[in-house]
Amino acid sequence: MSSKQTEPVVQVAARKRLPKDERGRQLLDVAWAIVRSEGTDALTLGYLAERAGVTKPVVYDHFGTRTGLLGVLYGEYDSRQHALMDEALRASGKSLPAVARVIAVAYVNCVMEMGREMPGVSAALAGSPELDALKKELEAEFLVKCRDALQPFAKQPIAPAAMRAMLGAAEAVSFAAAAGEFDPADAENEIYDAIVRIAQRA
Repeated sequence: MSSKQTEPVVQVAARKRLPKDERGRQLLDVAWAIVRSEGTDALTLGYLAERAGVTKPVVYDHFGTRTGLLGVLYGEYDSRQHALMDEALRASGKSLPAVARVIAVAYVNCVMEMGREMPGVSAALAGSPELDALKKELEAEFLVKCRDALQPFAKQPIAPAAMRAMLGAAEAVSFAAAAGEFDPADAENEIYDAIVRIAQRA
């Protein structure tokens, strides 16, 4: 047997010794790479196993289904978004312009850091009831965080419809910026303007 034939076997054996959390991180990194280079449609559990150099049962043990994998990817994106915004809010000034700028910049930065793969993952989430429910749950948490940050600058409670409109605008322009349609700074400015108008109107 040639060295080319035995090398993958050695690699798989070595990878099987990874602790479960490290294996999960490896699989997620490979999954993001697949989505980034080939699109969300290419991401199947079998293909992920092949690209990661592990057996299919390893991948199924971590995610169960493709739906489960997509949910984990979106959850990771959502956690990153929350962390960026929390850190920026702690360091920001306590005025409406400062808070609005933090939310806008954090949202755009998160989308840009996750690259062009996020629109595909987000679209895939709408393809099944389970993923759509997960997306709505995580969006609701994000909207509460934004509303709580903005409410001190409003004269009355900020309406849920207004917050949902802000999120829709933020997602649309951020994804467009990630696709190269315009500069991320333009996306930040549009989101900022929308946030300020919503808070001032309330």
